[in-house]
Amino acid sequence: MEPKKKLLGLVQRRECWVPTWRGWLGLCAGLIGLTVLVVRGVYPFLAVTDPLPSGVLVIEGWADDDAMKAVIREFKQHHYEKLYVTGGPIDRGAPLFEYKTYAEGGAAILVRLGLSTNEVQAVPAPRVRQDRTYTSALALKRWWQEHGLAPTQVHLISAGPHARRSRLLFRKALGRGVAVGVTAMPIWDYDPEHWWRSSAGVRSVSDEALAYLYARFLFREKGG
Repeated sequence: MEPKKKLLGLVQRRECWVPTWRGWLGLCAGLIGLTVLVVRGVYPFLAVTDPLPSGVLVIEGWADDDAMKAVIREFKQHHYEKLYVTGGPIDRGAPLFEYKTYAEGGAAILVRLGLSTNEVQAVPAPRVRQDRTYTSALALKRWWQEHGLAPTQVHLISAGPHARRSRLLFRKALGRGVAVGVTAMPIWDYDPEHWWRSSAGVRSVSDEALAYLYARFLFREKGG
């Protein structure tokens, strides 16, 4: 039977299938289940640990004291060529500090905790409004080039859910000839297994999730 047409044939009536109450209940249950899987799985996805214990070791200078101690243990346990500390200008209170960048401050902490100045190298990055992790990685690459170095393996130490994005941006900055492993250090500001129960966890994980999506799909590499 032909559907009825009105308004000079511009519109017509058709039958369509819609969910019953059981159908809507099933859709809602599926959506809830998917949400639970995403919420529980997003932190382990972002806080990836895929180490590469060789070559050079790199830590982001804004890491906390526990991460600094852990990186010293990692450096002494394996035979790394050097430990590099990256990071740009300190954002707050810089005039009051001896060190003006996270790279220099982080390197100083590592030396005071027991490493020698020959083992640790600070590589400061310039001030930028965005893409600070990528800029730090690019500064590291340029530092190597200026000093005639060409590491092929990097083990990056990062903090919790920042790890996956850091590895992605370091890979982009350092190029295909450099293998980048990563270790995500524990976060103590909130419970990683129940990050949604605290405001700190919600801010941290949601911000990193959005930042990772930006880095994966929208970020455009700059000259290196």
